[in-house]
Amino acid sequence: MPSYTAPTKDMQFVLHDLLQASTQDIPGYDEMDRDFTGAVLEEAGKLAQDVLHPLNEVGDRQGCTLENGVVRTPEGFRAAFDQVRDGGWTALDCDPEYGGQGLPYLMQTGVGEILSAANMAFNMYQGLTHGAYSAIHVHGTNAQKQKWLPKMVTCEWTGTMNLTEPHAGTDLGMMRTKAEPQDDGTYRITGQKIFISAGDHDMAENIVHLVLAKITGAPEGIKGVSLFIVPKMIVDDDGNIGARNGVSVGKIEEKMGIHGNATCVMNYDGATGYLLGEAHKGMRAMFTMMNEARLGVGLQGYAQAEIAYQNALAYAIDRLQGRDVTGAKNPDGPADPLIVHPDIRRNLMDQKSFVEGARAFVFWGAMMIDRAHRNEDKDADGLISLLTPVIKGFLTDKGFEFAVNAQQVYGGHGYIEEWGMSQFVRDARIAQIYEGANGIQALDLVGRKLAQDGGKHVMAFFEMVKSFIKDNAGNEVLEAGFLDPLKAASKDLQAASMYFMQHGMKNPNAALSGSYDFMHLFGHVCLGLMWARMAKAAGEKLAEDGADRDFLEAKIATGRYYMARQLPATAMHLARIETGPDTIMALESTAF
Repeated sequence: MPSYTAPTKDMQFVLHDLLQASTQDIPGYDEMDRDFTGAVLEEAGKLAQDVLHPLNEVGDRQGCTLENGVVRTPEGFRAAFDQVRDGGWTALDCDPEYGGQGLPYLMQTGVGEILSAANMAFNMYQGLTHGAYSAIHVHGTNAQKQKWLPKMVTCEWTGTMNLTEPHAGTDLGMMRTKAEPQDDGTYRITGQKIFISAGDHDMAENIVHLVLAKITGAPEGIKGVSLFIVPKMIVDDDGNIGARNGVSVGKIEEKMGIHGNATCVMNYDGATGYLLGEAHKGMRAMFTMMNEARLGVGLQGYAQAEIAYQNALAYAIDRLQGRDVTGAKNPDGPADPLIVHPDIRRNLMDQKSFVEGARAFVFWGAMMIDRAHRNEDKDADGLISLLTPVIKGFLTDKGFEFAVNAQQVYGGHGYIEEWGMSQFVRDARIAQIYEGANGIQALDLVGRKLAQDGGKHVMAFFEMVKSFIKDNAGNEVLEAGFLDPLKAASKDLQAASMYFMQHGMKNPNAALSGSYDFMHLFGHVCLGLMWARMAKAAGEKLAEDGADRDFLEAKIATGRYYMARQLPATAMHLARIETGPDTIMALESTAF
């Protein structure tokens, strides 16, 4: 059986030594001292280790079932969900006006990693609810907020997002779900949605669906889409639950992974819905939810890599196999442990350097979200908007890759279900697909985000990297393997951006054919920047009395590994981008 321990020590390093959270000028951050964040993360770790992780394999094995129109979750899920609710874990960063605790999103992110790593499928029930809460909080009327949010904050009622239809995935302008206006101001929603995570279950008394649909007579395409609140159970003006709405589950999808989450086909048969936000502006409201979800999915990517790495490391230390070519390290035993072998070390270092860099990247992104929302900082909002497709696309691609690599450490045992590695691989795979497949993330990055606000935000990122390198010239730790690789990688990123500017206007395929490589190139530079910053922070901590030398020196060594072994991939991605679209588009469709 696999195990999980929350990496609270590393999280604390990122929060306080790297990001220096408690000294930031963001409202609420002054309360985030080491003792407070440590206490929250430790408690979340106990919940994850003792309650949620033991149910991970149960959920994978049992899955969800549909019985007479009712979705049943796996054994133990309902009691665990009650514990999560009772502990206030669903309300961490929610608005106190509706029963939330009002903590920064950064704190929610740290806890979210722990819960997602321990049991990804389970954590999605509250994760989707949080996204729906955010959409109503931003776009709802005061009456809608008062009616729906308090019970969603506590997860007494959970939430979903309903976009995809059988004939229309990414191209939402093709949707057929219709909304017919009624005399009382409500709408009758009719249509079918598929792939709806947490679409129905037995852990909450009501489910609040956010559904995209087209109002009768709406403009064609995406400009005619509106967003509606469509509850499973009708709720009166006093908040009392009444009759069942015209919403039903057609079936539960049989999936590769995340079996513990009920992914449903949802049928809407004249269901009562309430317009959220403006008519025909549904995508604006839905993107509030989707952007948050994309950051959460990026987190899922590296969280699955984290738990897979923990177990691969334990196996490599315990498993005896072969002898160290430089001399026996376990002379009294029949063989040496796997971890003595260079190729196993390479594999583990790839995983470790990715996970720790990804954690820093996502936590930094969460702090930008707090700065954007709590300080109304438009520059922070623009930068995190630019980086969102990188967080989602790059981290989930690499998270899956390194979950597979962790499985590889086990050899044949990794392919056997009882060891648990297969589940991490299968669960991680969906993160590359949902909330906008990663190819779409790359197109969004190159096609929209680079040019946003006249390219202001990508130029600000370039300047951030350039300034860091200049300001830290002469830093003994950084001069030894950090600054030069970061400079080279940043130049590759700038060269790729210049290529798009020079060729993309004449031939859009010149940019689009290189978009996926650009997303990965950008991701490597972001992790390179994170590692350089972490190395600087670790070097400064080493100079203090009582420093944890083993931890800090390992941090620097791991960062140096990333800069030497992973960051040079930027040159490969640039070379691919600069080959242009001709080789990609050379074949006629009939020649494939």
